[in-house]
Amino acid sequence: MKAVRILMCIVLLLLQFFCARSQNISWTEIAPGVWKGLIGTPESYDLLKASGATPNLAALTKLGKADFPFLPQAIAASLNDGKTQLRFPLEKNEQLYGFGLNFQTVHQRGKILELHVDHYGGKDNGRTHAPTPFYISSKGYGVFVNTARYVKVWAGTGVRRDSENFPTPKDRNTDKTWSSRPYSDAVEILVPAAGVEVYVFAGPKPLDAVKRYNLFNGGGYLPPRWGLGFTQRVMTKSTAADVEKEVNTFTEKGYPLDFVGLEPGWQSKAYPGTFTWDSTRFASPKKFVSDMLNKGIRLNLWLNPYVSPAAPFYKEILPLTSSHTVWLGAVPDLSLPKARDLFFSQLQQNQVDIGVSGYKIDEVDGYDHYLWPDVATFPSGLSAEQMRQTYGLLMQRYSAEIFKKRNQRTFGLVRASNGGGTSFPYVIYNDYYNHEDFITALINSGFAGVLWTPEVRASKTGEEWLRRFQSNVFSPMAMINAWSSGTKPWSYPEVEKQVKTFALLRMQMMPYWYTEFAKYHFEGTPPFRAINLEDGFNQEPKKEISTKVNLEENPYAEATSKEIKDQYMAGEYLLVAPMFTGQVTRKVVLPKGRWYDFYTGVFVGDGSVITITPGLDQIPVFVKDGGIIPMMPGLLHAPKIGEKVDLEIRYYGEKPGVYRLYDDDGETFDYEKGQYSWRELKVQRGGNGLKGTISAPEKNKPNTIGKITWTLMTK
Repeated sequence: MKAVRILMCIVLLLLQFFCARSQNISWTEIAPGVWKGLIGTPESYDLLKASGATPNLAALTKLGKADFPFLPQAIAASLNDGKTQLRFPLEKNEQLYGFGLNFQTVHQRGKILELHVDHYGGKDNGRTHAPTPFYISSKGYGVFVNTARYVKVWAGTGVRRDSENFPTPKDRNTDKTWSSRPYSDAVEILVPAAGVEVYVFAGPKPLDAVKRYNLFNGGGYLPPRWGLGFTQRVMTKSTAADVEKEVNTFTEKGYPLDFVGLEPGWQSKAYPGTFTWDSTRFASPKKFVSDMLNKGIRLNLWLNPYVSPAAPFYKEILPLTSSHTVWLGAVPDLSLPKARDLFFSQLQQNQVDIGVSGYKIDEVDGYDHYLWPDVATFPSGLSAEQMRQTYGLLMQRYSAEIFKKRNQRTFGLVRASNGGGTSFPYVIYNDYYNHEDFITALINSGFAGVLWTPEVRASKTGEEWLRRFQSNVFSPMAMINAWSSGTKPWSYPEVEKQVKTFALLRMQMMPYWYTEFAKYHFEGTPPFRAINLEDGFNQEPKKEISTKVNLEENPYAEATSKEIKDQYMAGEYLLVAPMFTGQVTRKVVLPKGRWYDFYTGVFVGDGSVITITPGLDQIPVFVKDGGIIPMMPGLLHAPKIGEKVDLEIRYYGEKPGVYRLYDDDGETFDYEKGQYSWRELKVQRGGNGLKGTISAPEKNKPNTIGKITWTLMTK
């Protein structure tokens, strides 16, 4: 009997042990096509709480219902050593995208990552400006892990011995198909917390899952029209006179300009900052800002949030800051209302109230050597890790609130974001400067729920300058960042004419860009996104085997995936394929369907791989059959509230086209009260040429559309 009792005790202990490890996941459909899963006891602070993201339930409902994309029993969760382990199934032909803002790769299957807010260091390892714990499958679903912790991911790399799809072991000595990376049938995720919230987003298409994720986070931000114009960031120690001279030169030379960025020198002290104007460079800030606004120029101010002892609110905020400093500046605990009030009141009273239109929020990402260490403490009790993962979110959220309370839209720059930050008025940038990688980041931004600008700073040649400028025009923020170089659009005389053409093209395309950002807000469609999300695109990666492998140096070398990471979709109709320095020709993969040259309207191909030689004067851009691109005159400034502009409606291809053109006042949040309209453009070819119509303006709604002309691009 004693032996039996001992055996029963052992069995009970084992049962308790395994029950503690294996966790049932409680799934609840919280919106059409969106499910929330609970594992263990999630932490009270997470990405969604930090960002304050509010789902757009009306838009999610409009997307319609969809089936849960997994067999619930196929998703596994367990708790071990105070950490949560998650396992999601993978099919053999399934590709993965996302896991944050990556710069060198689009396909993420086979990666091992630690999703960790950091300045990008040249390798896609999870340490990046927006390490969003969200991934998309080519099978048409998405998964989001709502945690403010560093998340480890094995994206189809670990092979469990109890796997239902365990590969057949091969003999490397005799079998040339042996692989150092055997097939794995799961995405495994480790969260260093005793519980977590997980969200699953249905498709049926991958783009549908992306839309649901964006709408769940409130929808993308709708910038003011001026935010989609051209911006020039001036040198660090520019004075009011320097800025005025530069603005006047833009006008004299006929270059568009909507907002100017002032770098650290606008402050009396920076690194750490005082958040007050330097009186030697800006003797009368209020008059300076007013003078710029009268010229049609907004001002955007650089800052990082680290408080100098010389700041007017330093003593008050000091008890509400971290145990560690950044550049000897105090780090406000922005999760505390009092700390936020002190910090953001200074910005409001000293800058926004006199007419400053936005901010560039720097250095909230990393590196480790200057940001607070993980041993730092914060008065709220949040860990240094949680603060690092969310500090960019907090800065975006509460700076945006200043403008929202004024019913004034803004558009700025930030160095860090994360899950939940889709609805914020900020575009990510960094100090890295690889043109090819900048385009890959632009592609991946659509998988991460963020915006990215491939900014232009300086170049070694006129060719490089033009190629960078061209792709910058086809991005969320067209910007020269001359804080150090002092470059201007005309700094390279040999390509000045072409640069000016593209600067004006940016302005001509504003009705198209503005509508595509409205779709981002109301429908969740990223304005710039991977070609992998386009219907008719072949998503299968090709394997390439290098013939120059040194097995002594790399004994596990094998075929690598060849992926398309240098072309992308811009809005509903445009495919952009940038050229890089030294390129004369390039290949472009066209999805199924007829495509036409943006500049000439000439047919170029249908579901084919084409080789093009565009010349230096053009960035290759192609338009879908039936594509409608609304254009306006190449103004030097974005239209003001109430200003009407004439439109040229360009039509490409053969089949009838329909486009919903968005309109509102362009600057306020009155669209949230219904003050907006969608004007339907319809175009079709007939025996007598082109027939185009536009729906009538809605009564008591903004109407900024003047005269309309219709242009048949494909003759």
